[in-house]
Amino acid sequence: MTHSLEARTKEETVESRPSLRGRIVRNRILGSPRVMIPAVFLVLVTLASVAAPLIAPQSPTELAAQPLLPPSTAHLLGTDDFGRDVLSRLVYAGRISIGVAGASVLAATVVGVSLGLLAGYYRGWVETLIMRAMDLVLSFPTIVLAIAIVAALGASVRNVIIVIAIIYTPQFARVVHGATLSVRDADYVEAARSIGAGDLRILRTAVLPNVLAPILVQVSLSLGIAILVETGLSFLGLGAQPPTPSWGNMVSDARPFMEFYPWLLIAPAATIGLTILALNTLGDGLRDTLDPRMRGAGS
Repeated sequence: MTHSLEARTKEETVESRPSLRGRIVRNRILGSPRVMIPAVFLVLVTLASVAAPLIAPQSPTELAAQPLLPPSTAHLLGTDDFGRDVLSRLVYAGRISIGVAGASVLAATVVGVSLGLLAGYYRGWVETLIMRAMDLVLSFPTIVLAIAIVAALGASVRNVIIVIAIIYTPQFARVVHGATLSVRDADYVEAARSIGAGDLRILRTAVLPNVLAPILVQVSLSLGIAILVETGLSFLGLGAQPPTPSWGNMVSDARPFMEFYPWLLIAPAATIGLTILALNTLGDGLRDTLDPRMRGAGS
């Protein structure tokens, strides 16, 4: 009876470990200013973009006032050279810039994680074929490849999403490939094989949950770079087309007036910079929180 009680206690302890680890990680995340401060800022920016029709003072394409008015109580960020409210355009532009980055990184995550899992788990010719294809994409400079593909497909928001997804799929594939190699021969994977679990089930239930930490970090970092790429393409006229606002084409439109009407440039440039800074800080904070090797001994 004592032996049975000890076995049951041991079993309950083992079963409680995943939830215990989850609580520990959650407490670390909630207690980390490097995670929570940028996360709150990003949530506010995203909510403002989603709720743009409710909070924007005017339509982003409406010629509502005289051109090039300075910031005032009527127009908090002034008006542009067409008399459109800059604040309204800035809020609506977030829907394009954040939406393009989110959709493209989501697509890159799904494809890249799938390819990385297959390459790391099966090895052999599967690994060689997938990873050499990823290396081929990575061999081209990011912005040059993006401009070439968009120029071939045509300038549109949909094509920008496709381009960014193609460019950043190899990043996720390489990260997941390396993480999968480190866990494919672990005891819990061998245990799953020994009870007859199929490869798909092993990948889904044993391998993927144990490589999620680097995936989350890569997502946050890739979102910042994706916003930067979308901004650059829109600045060059290859992204959202006028009169649809995006942060990139707002910077481009403000360029001729930056000397005498700096508010036209400061608002979108500051928003882009702060958003990318928040995403990079969030990525660093998540890495330090989720990766035990990055924590100090006293954590």
